[in-house]
Amino acid sequence: MNSFSKYTWIGLTAARSNLAYFGEVASRGIFLFVVLYIFLQLWRITYAQTDAEQLGGLTLAQMLWYLGITESIVLSSPQVALEVDEDVRTGALAVQLIRPLSYPLYRLWTTLGERTVRFGLNVAIASLVALLFVGTIPLTFRGILLFVAVLPLAFVLDFLATFLVGLGAFWLENTTGLMLIYSRLTMILGGMLIPLELLPENWQPILQALPFASILYGPARLFVHPDLSFAGELLMRQAVAIVVLTVLVALVYRTAVKRIHAHGG
Repeated sequence: MNSFSKYTWIGLTAARSNLAYFGEVASRGIFLFVVLYIFLQLWRITYAQTDAEQLGGLTLAQMLWYLGITESIVLSSPQVALEVDEDVRTGALAVQLIRPLSYPLYRLWTTLGERTVRFGLNVAIASLVALLFVGTIPLTFRGILLFVAVLPLAFVLDFLATFLVGLGAFWLENTTGLMLIYSRLTMILGGMLIPLELLPENWQPILQALPFASILYGPARLFVHPDLSFAGELLMRQAVAIVVLTVLVALVYRTAVKRIHAHGG
């Protein structure tokens, strides 16, 4: 079995395993339904109070679909940092290093397998909520293709960031605090609850350049408002962020593995 087939099999196995936990899937679905319904009521009041048909270039219907996508992305994220943290603290990572697998690639493909299933289920529930309460929005085949093109890169980018946080376990007793900071930064600076267009205008270029926006805001905005120029800029930002984070992960991981060998595993 070649390397690509090996990691593909790992991803497919992770995807199938995730489908087995119906209780977890159902609980996430209920939570997503409640969250989107609450946000819908808040935004309805906001649109009514401002007497605006559009906010940040989005109608109320587009806003709910936007929130559905961002929430689906956030809720589909596996606990990568926690898993890496546990592997380091329990010594399981030393065992992983003996196997003929790259530990970072093993974690990446496992995450992608799990996340694909979770996102698919989440977005199905989010779409149902949106269809029930605000109806459809204009969608094009090209727009959907652009969204499908940027979404996997958003998943990879989020994985690299959370994996990097998890590697902090080599120097810290627990990375929960770091992961909490990262998750909150992603939610606030990534446009999970509020599209970046509604934030102060002088902040927007900086926020859009940060990786957080390439994980949440970019894909969601592209879904509800497809634009080829925006898609090109987003792909470029994602590519640059992935390269930078890959280099950081490689450097930190190499240093961390040396610590394992220096201490005898």
